[in-house]
Amino acid sequence: MITSFSNSRIKFIRELMLRSRTRKKEGLFVAEGVKMFLEAPVEEITEAYITERLYTRLRYEKELPGNYEKCRAKLNDVPYEIVSDEIFARISDTVSPQGVISIVKKRERSLDEVLGGRKNALYIVLENLQDPGNLGTIMRTAEAAGVDSVILGANCVDMYNPKVVRSTMGAIYRMPFAYVENVREAIHIMKESGIETYAATLSDTAKAYDEYDYHPATAFIIGNEGNGLTEEAISRSGAQVYIPMHGEAESLNASMAAGILMYEAFRQRRKPEMHR
Repeated sequence: MITSFSNSRIKFIRELMLRSRTRKKEGLFVAEGVKMFLEAPVEEITEAYITERLYTRLRYEKELPGNYEKCRAKLNDVPYEIVSDEIFARISDTVSPQGVISIVKKRERSLDEVLGGRKNALYIVLENLQDPGNLGTIMRTAEAAGVDSVILGANCVDMYNPKVVRSTMGAIYRMPFAYVENVREAIHIMKESGIETYAATLSDTAKAYDEYDYHPATAFIIGNEGNGLTEEAISRSGAQVYIPMHGEAESLNASMAAGILMYEAFRQRRKPEMHR
């Protein structure tokens, strides 16, 4: 059992949590919590760390709540270490640790790989998005709304930031995504591939988002939380859309705006037999 904060494995976990360059170098990231452990593909978990308290429960309690019973079973399939409760609390990135941390292999995809989907595929392109919670929420919403992939500019927050990972609620394992060096060039490539591109702006020349037909292959371009999209990204996009608002609000949260646009496309494309 690991009982020292100076243990090399504990130091490694902290490095993965805190440093994007370490995650990039090692090709690994940290996923904390029971749900994130259960949803991670077994073959992509390199190791897990569980608290002494949780280990005792899993070993000796005959009946456990559903997710903990699944956790007990999954530990038979992955290598794991036991960590003292005190040390785990110090490395945890959450207020109320659930007692399990997974070290998971990163998935790297190129723009070409994520664009090779359906003829009427749906995409979200993010430029300079900085808030981890916004990115995690967009990933969750994208999965629910049937988005094919998420494309991120190089200046966006790291998808493998622990706060992003946690807020995706497992969507990070299922929703394809790719980082690109230049969003403007990515938009150009998408247009050349026959994808309709819509920049979310507050411009007077933009049209309301529900005035367009999103049945063809579609990409929504979402910008920075405070500054919106760059002029270069807007000028490359095929059209500009805005979300009508009442009251004194000047703009919406980036994840909220992205969700509205994604679900408008989902609404237009939804088949009658789909559940309500």
